[in-house]
Amino acid sequence: MAFVKAQKSKAYFKRYQVKYKRRRDGKTDYRARIRLINQDKNKYNTPKYRLVVRFSNKYIVAQIVSASIAGDLVLASAYSCELPRYGLEVGLTNYAAAYCTGLLLARRVLKMLEMDQEYEGNVEATGEDFSVEPAETRRPFRALLDVGLVRTTTGNRVFGALKGALDGGLDIPHSEKRFAGFSKDSKQLDADVHRKYIYGGHVAAYMRTLMEDEPEKYQTHFSEYIKRGLEADDLEGLYKKVHAAIRADPSIKKTEKEPPKEHKRFNLRKLTYEERKAKLIERLNALNSAAGVDDEDEDDDE
Repeated sequence: MAFVKAQKSKAYFKRYQVKYKRRRDGKTDYRARIRLINQDKNKYNTPKYRLVVRFSNKYIVAQIVSASIAGDLVLASAYSCELPRYGLEVGLTNYAAAYCTGLLLARRVLKMLEMDQEYEGNVEATGEDFSVEPAETRRPFRALLDVGLVRTTTGNRVFGALKGALDGGLDIPHSEKRFAGFSKDSKQLDADVHRKYIYGGHVAAYMRTLMEDEPEKYQTHFSEYIKRGLEADDLEGLYKKVHAAIRADPSIKKTEKEPPKEHKRFNLRKLTYEERKAKLIERLNALNSAAGVDDEDEDDDE
């Protein structure tokens, strides 16, 4: 047998340290997380808030989160699955829906802290960069954007949620370089292009293109839009109504579920002491009566 050199020595395995579980799963970038949650020592136990934005295949999640030793604490949250309540029933994962979710979260957390009257934010979305100005009484609510493992490319939907939170009145350190419509050549943000994305103009343009070039694909791809009678020209007006509805009432509406009529049980219920005692007496009586019948039968035979 040929000699095989050991690639890793005993010292390697003695010194080996297992990485955190969420790093092994590829879920958390701890290098970024440490920089987001580290708080200055002279601020003692003051929470450092993050605007956490995450995307799934069907929905968008936006949360205001602070870190503690026991774990992360969620101050407020908003989900794109809440948008049908405000009139948006389709396209719950695009750039325009991300803007609506960020706006909903911003208005909700400010209303929770009773700051919604002082900081109304940017009432009409024009696509231009907006930063909230401090009021005379209370400073604006500050949070840091937490994008997770998303690639922060120009025009990413994460920055749609960021723009919605900014227009909603939150103070978030940012740069306009990653908003949709920023030109790398001119080094400037095209507000008209950004406004088009906020109001679903890119979706409307794609709808028109498919309608002309591939009508069959349009029927399948935008079937939910067609079912609700939405056309390309209706999207901007729809999003304006959604923004106004969010500002009118950003509060959480708890789902009303009917209690189950009867509880399903897959194992036997444990009997109480009285029930066990009664069951034992019943069994003893049954045995005694059976024994009495047997004695009578024997007497009859004799």
